[in-house]
Amino acid sequence: MLHPAVNNRCRCVLKKAKRTLKWQRDPEGMRIRILEAAKKEFAAHGLAGGRVDRIATEAGANKRMLYYHVGNKEDLYLAVLEAAYEKIRVEERGLDLEHLDPSEAIARLIAFTWNYFIRNPEFLALLNTENVAKARNLKRSTKVKSMHSPFVEMIRTIVDRGVESGEFRVAMDPVQLYISIAGLCFFYLSNSATLSFVFGRDLLKKEAKNERLQHVITFVLAALTGRSPVVFQHVSELPAPHLV
Repeated sequence: MLHPAVNNRCRCVLKKAKRTLKWQRDPEGMRIRILEAAKKEFAAHGLAGGRVDRIATEAGANKRMLYYHVGNKEDLYLAVLEAAYEKIRVEERGLDLEHLDPSEAIARLIAFTWNYFIRNPEFLALLNTENVAKARNLKRSTKVKSMHSPFVEMIRTIVDRGVESGEFRVAMDPVQLYISIAGLCFFYLSNSATLSFVFGRDLLKKEAKNERLQHVITFVLAALTGRSPVVFQHVSELPAPHLV
């Protein structure tokens, strides 16, 4: 009969062997788990405060696996940023905006952006962290810029269709238009704690969020069409926006 200490060592070796076998059988699954754990860690603690050991534990991996799949801590952080941008761009492509009327397409894009930010608070946290760093890490990416070119062209096409049909009076620059849409959503949500206190309102109540989404849609469509915001008071009744 083996000594208890030997038994414990044997069990540890077997567990490690099983983890290694699982990693080798499903390397892509392991990479996904690592990136998901890293996203949570960096969103909560930033690059400087993020701990590789906590990421490895959360992912059910070890540091060796982590370095094998992604690289060092800075490489992992960049991979998280790139994956975050890719995720939102992929979901935007699934909106099928090209086949909607221009106003409905813009309303759907606004509603998607708003709801995406609400569903993915880690994305907002990562953007805040990277902006504090002056995009130092993002500038190392060879992927992010190429992700955005088709997205900008999609918005440009929608605006051009709107101008050609007479629905839009302003051929707004697509980059400026998207920055305005994202900014109107992002600022409200990322500053909701301070704004709620200052103005004495709970800005994250369902009614308040619905009111904000309606306001952003109305504001942007009024700017594009040159029409009174009153015209768009009930635009949320369109199939496009889904209020959260």
